[in-house]
Amino acid sequence: MYNENVIVRKNFSIKAKTIMAFIAIVGAVALPQIAHLGGALIGVDNAIGTTLLPMHFAVILVGLLAGGYAGALAGVMAPLVSHWLTAMPTAQMLPIMMVELGAYGLVAGMLSKVEMNILLKVLLTQVMGRVLRAMFVFVLVHTMGNGIFTWASIWAPIQQGLPGIALQLITIPLLYKFFEKRI
Repeated sequence: MYNENVIVRKNFSIKAKTIMAFIAIVGAVALPQIAHLGGALIGVDNAIGTTLLPMHFAVILVGLLAGGYAGALAGVMAPLVSHWLTAMPTAQMLPIMMVELGAYGLVAGMLSKVEMNILLKVLLTQVMGRVLRAMFVFVLVHTMGNGIFTWASIWAPIQQGLPGIALQLITIPLLYKFFEKRI
C-alpha cells in the first residue's frame, strides 16, 4: 500500500547528483546572504544566521533527494565556498560548519534509503548532525584547549537555532515533496 508520507529516494546518475550538489552549494551560500540582508533590515545583522540556520536547508534537502555523497559534498563544500566568497563562516567556525553540514548531508542521504516518514527523517538528520558537531567540538576542546572552543559552543547554537530547526521541520518536507514530483 502506498503511503504519501513515506519517501524512498530515486536513483540518479552521478552527473545528476553532482548537479544537484552544485545547486545545493549555491543555495547554501545564497540563503545566508539573503538572511543577513533581512537581518540588517530589522537590526539583528548576522545574528539571524545562527537563528534561522539558512545553510542547513539546501544541504539536508539535497541529501534526501540525491543521497549521502551529494549531501556530504554539498555540506562540506558550502561553508568553504561561502567562507571564500563572503568570509562567513569565520575561519574559527569553518571546520565546525564543514563537519556539521557534511554530517547533515550524509545522514539525510543515508536516511533517504530508509522507508520512513519524511518528517522523522528530517528530525533524525537534525539530531545526528548536532551529535556529530558536538563530538567534533568535544575533540577540539580537548586538543586545542578552552581558549578557542568551550562547552558553550556545543549548547548555545542549539538554543539559538531553535527557530531554524522548527522552520526546517516545516519547510523541508514540503520542499522535498515539491521537488520529488518534478525530478
